[in-house]
Amino acid sequence: MNDFGQFAKAQSPKLLPFLATLVLYFSLVRKDPRGELWTTVLKCLPIVALMFYVVAKGISLKKEYRHSLWILLGLVFSCGGDALLNINLFPFGMISFGVAHVFYISAFGWKPVKWLIGSVLFVAVSLFVYFVHKNLDEILIIGVPIYCYLITTMLWRSLARAVDSRNFLAVFCAIGAILFVISDALIAVTMFVGVPLPCARLQIMITYYAAQFAIALSTADDGPALQCSLHKKIK
Repeated sequence: MNDFGQFAKAQSPKLLPFLATLVLYFSLVRKDPRGELWTTVLKCLPIVALMFYVVAKGISLKKEYRHSLWILLGLVFSCGGDALLNINLFPFGMISFGVAHVFYISAFGWKPVKWLIGSVLFVAVSLFVYFVHKNLDEILIIGVPIYCYLITTMLWRSLARAVDSRNFLAVFCAIGAILFVISDALIAVTMFVGVPLPCARLQIMITYYAAQFAIALSTADDGPALQCSLHKKIK
């Protein structure tokens, strides 16, 4: 508990910009914003703040910080995806988020593989793609399935990493990956299936920002000194 308190105390100042930008977004953007510059900026600011966090807590081109570099690049493309979606360029936003997931997959790595987890997830996403496929047209009929498999791979790699290490940050990151999938699933059911959700934007954005926060926080123990002090097993 003392270790966690020290960890929280060390990370909190670097996360204040993220909390401040969250308050700004949810306070000022009250309706579904599309095509407005000021709402696009406010929507992107929390992700920019998470980029600041990844850099501020320490980063370099050394091997010990490779995870941080991949996550930072993922956040950059996520920010681009946020902007593109907000100005009604959904296919291009989806591509940008797809690239972000490639970087997140690289950050989480391929060891251990955990084929069982992957198999269950891919069966589930295949059923989902089959269900929504008839509602897609033009570029989305190709893009949506590819994106679905990319985000599912990201979830698989985060879960495999968490199950193997049982490190707090890895487990929290896996929870973030689950929230990311939930956020995108909410978008899919409202956009492609036509299911009306109460306060849909709030549900989507709350789960999305929580997901990105958890993924960004997974970089907190990057670096040779921090890896020794923060890699505690969950009992």
